[in-house]
Parts: sequence; structure tokens; C-alpha cells
Amino acid sequence: MQTAGNTCLQAEWKAALKLRFARNFANETILAQRQHSGPLVVQKPLYPEGRSICHVILLHPPGGVAGGDQLRVDVDVGADAHALLTTPGAGKWYKANGAGASQHLDFQLRENAILEWLPQESIVYDAAQPAWYTNVNLAETSSYAGWEITCLGRQACGEKFRAGHLRQSLKIFRSSRLIWGEYANLNGGDDLMVSPAGLRDCPVYATFVVAAGATPPQLLESCRGVVSLDDGRVGVTALPEIFVGRYLGHSAQEARNYFEGLWAVLRPHYAGVTAQRPRIWNT
Repeated sequence: MQTAGNTCLQAEWKAALKLRFARNFANETILAQRQHSGPLVVQKPLYPEGRSICHVILLHPPGGVAGGDQLRVDVDVGADAHALLTTPGAGKWYKANGAGASQHLDFQLRENAILEWLPQESIVYDAAQPAWYTNVNLAETSSYAGWEITCLGRQACGEKFRAGHLRQSLKIFRSSRLIWGEYANLNGGDDLMVSPAGLRDCPVYATFVVAAGATPPQLLESCRGVVSLDDGRVGVTALPEIFVGRYLGHSAQEARNYFEGLWAVLRPHYAGVTAQRPRIWNT
């Protein structure tokens, strides 16, 4: 694939990855099954927090997603297992050349399972046409924490998202009942990009969702004490079954810093352990 000028010289790539985590008799979370097709793989399971929590890094060797590409990730976390998934760097979504690209994430959590989906940011190039779909299916006693950090345009070269479109869908179900649905439909150059009721001319927006039952009032107050170190607009909301943190600003790094602050407060509540940064984030 040639990325200079964002021109794709070969047929679209379809990639799929299936992972299954399980808790064994030694109370370890193991990667019990992995199956892939196309350029989407994982490194070996890592255990920086001990054997009860399995860290896995998702790799997309081409380094970016071009028009026509399709990615699919299916993750099954077995009863009592705890998995943390992240990525080694920013995801890049290239100019579409008239073709859309897609990513489907399907997460299945069994009883008392915990899944943390904490990827690095996604950079949407001008004229890209990505569609992202995430479905989280929770058992009655499982917990999910996941964030998505979106950067519209390549800030390093002053690029803005003036053309193309972005579609996003996040659905969270508990025992087959929809408890959270969030959708975005952005067209490059639309008034919504600069409107005070929209993105306020901010290229970075991000959402952190935790589905782990009710958020205790004192925990919510602690989250409100977490601040952003730049001029980004941040806020948190606690609903009966969902906690949501948001960032709107100009820095993907600051969005992640803010979310890491929330994660440090929330993780002892939903997982019973303190937050420990994946080592890949330091590289």
C-alpha cells in the first residue's frame, strides 16, 4: 500500500480478529483463543499487573486504514476474567478516494468479567470516510470501561476535516437490554464543526464510558475534581447504569491525560485494583 498522497494501489484489505479470554483454575486470566485473518493481530499476552489481568496490544501492521478497508474485532471475556486491550499508537484513517472504510468491534462479557478497551487516538484525515461501530454485550454482573479519542485532521501539518464524513455508533447492552446508545454523524466542513452547539471548531473530541452499575456520589465528586491541563472543555455525567466523561479541545494527548485521571479514580471502584499504565503508552 502506498500512503504518500493517501493513494491506495491495491485492493481493499479485510481483516478480522477473534479473541477469547478465560479464567483458569489458578485464578489467572489467559488468552484462551485467538484467530485472525488479514493484517490484524495481537502480540503475546502481557501481565504487568500479575496473572489475574491480561493485557493485549492490538496491531494493525499496515499502520493505517485506507478507503475500502474493513476491520472487525470480536472479543469474548469469560466469567471472572479481566482483560485490558490497547493499541501501540494512533490509528490513522486515510483519504477515502470515494470509498468508505469501517471498523466493527463486538465485545461479549460473561458473569463477573471485566473488559477495558483503552486505545490510543484515532486520526481522521481530511476526505476520509470511516464508519465505526461498537457493540458491548454485558452479563448482569460484568463491567466495561472504554474510551474513544477522535482527532479530525492532522494537526501537525495544519490539516482540517473539510470533506468526507465520519459515522460512529456505540451501543451497550446489559442482559440484552440497551442501557446506552450514542451516535455521531459528521460531515467535513459542516456548520456543526464550528457551531457553539457542536464541536466549537475543536479538532479533538473524546468520550470515556464506564458501565459498572451506579456511580457512588463521592466517586462522582472525585471525578469532578479531575481537570484538564489545557483549554479543553471537560465534564462528567453519572446515569443510573453508566458513567460518562467527555473532552472537547485541541489536544489528543491532553484528552488521554484527562481520561487517565478519571481512570485512576474509577478503576478501584469497578475492578478493585489501582490503575497501572500499559507500558506501550510510554514508547
